[in-house]
Amino acid sequence: MGPQGACYGCWCTYFRLAPAQRKLLGGAEKKQHMRARVLSGPPPGLIGYRDGQPVGWVQVGPRGDVPNWNSSRTVSRPVDEADAADPGVWAISCFFVVSSGRGAGLSHLLLAAAVDFARQNGASRVEACPIDRTKQSKSVGLYVGPTRIFRAAGFEEVALRKAGRPLMRLALL
Repeated sequence: MGPQGACYGCWCTYFRLAPAQRKLLGGAEKKQHMRARVLSGPPPGLIGYRDGQPVGWVQVGPRGDVPNWNSSRTVSRPVDEADAADPGVWAISCFFVVSSGRGAGLSHLLLAAAVDFARQNGASRVEACPIDRTKQSKSVGLYVGPTRIFRAAGFEEVALRKAGRPLMRLALL
C-alpha cells in the first residue's frame, strides 16, 4: 500500500521483531522479513480490497506470532502468561487503512474479517489492545485500532494497564 509499506517503513514488524533488531533493519530488510513470513505461512493478516486495489490491512494471528505484543513491558501483555504460547489465543495487533479510505468504516470490515479468519483457523478467543483516542480521528497512530470498533464488535475489556489502552477480548467458542 505504498513504497514504505503501510506505516512509515514498519512493514508490520513492530510486534514481530525485538526493538534492537528492528532498529538495525532498514525498510527493505523489514519488507523482506514480512515477505518471507508471508511465504512461509500461515498468512500473518488480511488485506482488504476495493475495486481491485488494496485499501486496508489487519494483522491477525496467534499471540505467539507477535512476540513483542507479549512482552512484560507492554500494555498488550497477556493476562495469563500461558496465553502467549496458546495457539488458540489470537491477537489483532495492527491496522492500516489508506488515507483516502479513512473514516469510511473500513476498520469495522477489517475487524469482522479478522475475527472470522481467527474463528475459521481454530482460535478460541481473540485479543486486542486498541487506543481510545488520538489527536486526529484519521491519525496513523490508530495502527492498533480504535477502542470503539472493538466494543461495537462485542470485545470486552479484560485489563487496563495504561489509561486509554485497554486489553480487550472476544470469546469465539
